[in-house]
Amino acid sequence: MKYDVIVIGGGSGGLTVASGAARFGAKTALIEKEAQLGGDCLHYGCVPSKALIAASREVHDARQAAKRFGISVTGKPDWKKVTGSIQQAVDTIQEHDSHERFEREGIDVYTGEASFAGKNRIDLKDGPSLEGEKIVIATGSSPAILPIEGIEQIRVLTNESVFYTNQFPERVVMVGGGPIGLEMAQALSRLGSEVTVLENSDHLLIKEDREIAARAVTSLQKELRILTGTRASKVYREGNKTFVETEGRHSENIEADALFVAAGRKPNTKSLHVQRAGLSLTKGGAVKVNDKLQTEVAHIYAVGDVNGRFPFTHGAGEEGKTVIANALFGLRRKISYDDMPWCFYTDPEIFHLGLTEDEAAQETGGDYDVYRGSGADRMIAEGDEDSFVKVITKRDGTILGAHGLGRNASDWMQTMVLMKAKGHPLKDLSSITHPYPARTEIVKQTSDAWWTKKLFQSPLTGLSKKALKAKRSFKTKHS
Repeated sequence: MKYDVIVIGGGSGGLTVASGAARFGAKTALIEKEAQLGGDCLHYGCVPSKALIAASREVHDARQAAKRFGISVTGKPDWKKVTGSIQQAVDTIQEHDSHERFEREGIDVYTGEASFAGKNRIDLKDGPSLEGEKIVIATGSSPAILPIEGIEQIRVLTNESVFYTNQFPERVVMVGGGPIGLEMAQALSRLGSEVTVLENSDHLLIKEDREIAARAVTSLQKELRILTGTRASKVYREGNKTFVETEGRHSENIEADALFVAAGRKPNTKSLHVQRAGLSLTKGGAVKVNDKLQTEVAHIYAVGDVNGRFPFTHGAGEEGKTVIANALFGLRRKISYDDMPWCFYTDPEIFHLGLTEDEAAQETGGDYDVYRGSGADRMIAEGDEDSFVKVITKRDGTILGAHGLGRNASDWMQTMVLMKAKGHPLKDLSSITHPYPARTEIVKQTSDAWWTKKLFQSPLTGLSKKALKAKRSFKTKHS
């Protein structure tokens, strides 16, 4: 069977390419090895994790509110009801990502494991061979399992299994303090699990602005036991108990009934046999692409986690749009991640856009300004002590980076994405009226700070004061 476009992988990037290509009239094939479309984001990532986080937040807030207002609350949540709410969210969204929906768009959907048999040919295991003028690899990534001695003696959880396990993990050692590790550690802790987070690096959140990271860690440590500079070296049993032995900055034996591995991900390229198409992989196993998302073979593209460039669902979607423009219409558009934010959905949330202060200092040689916002009236009224905004600009107010910390920061920081993407200087935000007391007032504070510095602390202010003083003096003398 011959196609204009063959897409391997039914996650965010692959679905974007397949749907777009079909709508523009391309004869399109979509291959997914799993029985259902949607990829990691729907079944193991964004959707189930946020459903779990939402459930744990409700439990946490109920307990905190009860304590605050003198109400006694006891007991633990019913794990089956928690996982039931997760499955309901997945099932609801699955209807949007059904085979039938894409088949109605004219896409031929195949279920099976795909591998290259040449530069234009794809073989399906126990299925037909397909030929494609353009081929898009969108096979995503999987959790990386570390070679820990004795790991077979303990229940191992990952983001692919935790949402569907029948037994709630009472004692968990979380291997990895990245976004998945911290999000899941906090959620499980709030549901009643005793969690210890092990992070091999000396610091958490090393890609975040240092000021934001420090505030976030201080907040998270109120709920979680976090051991940095520490790794799991061994798992062993003693009687009817299982222990995780650690080494590094903290050497101890931690009793656990589950080891949650969240120590990075690996691109899903093993079964593709990309060498048959003349492609090569990076040291980490990702498909090599240029800024136009082309591989070494010009008609073959790669989007999403499998290319190792920007491991976020929304990034895969944007990469998919770029591939449609380039593969279908012969354009030479380059993907840019400069205006793409990311967010860690811990509580407080950690929002990241553009350069950190350290990166800005290096890029500008120290020629930059920093503006901060905190203590907005809405946050104070709601007892939110964590919310904080930091914006880094050039001297003229052009936004280099914007970082936020706080509950729902991914929502109220979104204004900064528009500002940066459209090239608006920070001062423009001050002229926009926010309904009081909106949470976005905390973001507007940074713009007001810009005006305070540039207007009220400038030489012009001194001259204005002198002029007004002279005017008052003149009126007094002649009254």
